Amino acid sequence: MQISDRQLLSSPFPPRTAVVRRTTGETDVEVAIDLDGVGKCSAKTGIPFLDHMLHQIASHSLIDLEVRATGDIEIDDHHTNEDVGITLGQALGKALGDRQGIVRFGHFVAPLDEALIQVALDFSGRPHLSYGLQIPTQRVGTYDTELVREFFVALVNHAQMTLHIRQLDGINSHHIIEATFKALARSLRMATAIDPRRANAIPSSKGVL
Repeated sequence: MQISDRQLLSSPFPPRTAVVRRTTGETDVEVAIDLDGVGKCSAKTGIPFLDHMLHQIASHSLIDLEVRATGDIEIDDHHTNEDVGITLGQALGKALGDRQGIVRFGHFVAPLDEALIQVALDFSGRPHLSYGLQIPTQRVGTYDTELVREFFVALVNHAQMTLHIRQLDGINSHHIIEATFKALARSLRMATAIDPRRANAIPSSKGVL
């Protein structure tokens, strides 16, 4: 992933970027991330619906994201879906470093037609997921909707974040899931932003996250 001269000149902070590769007997996943991007995304995981959701994260968080994955999808999508969540979480954590200067907390309520989803997150250093989605169908296209929760479990454990997801309304599975990823993206945009009032401090009364 290339960092533009404009980004280097406009920010007093070093580039907040990371590249992480995870290879197992089941998958090979690489994620490149730039927290101070413009929302560019390239996602090729072999799972079309997951690619669509990764594009939502990038577009609405303004994080530049590249994801490449190969896996045993001839069995099912579970291992690839989970390992993309793990690797994305690791890349987020690596790009944030010691989390100096960030706002830390983020929240958003995203509507998508009849669906309404609330997300709140904290880059607390303590992984926790509170998951409140009720997705009415087993599949969206070929994607098993049980894998949505597995993706978020992997993400929070490896990004070391607290994440709460609440479904306020919704009856269409695609709308519910997509609104969740959009709300996550906007929450990430808020939480990873630099707070100019304490740009040189860790956002914790303990002095460490």
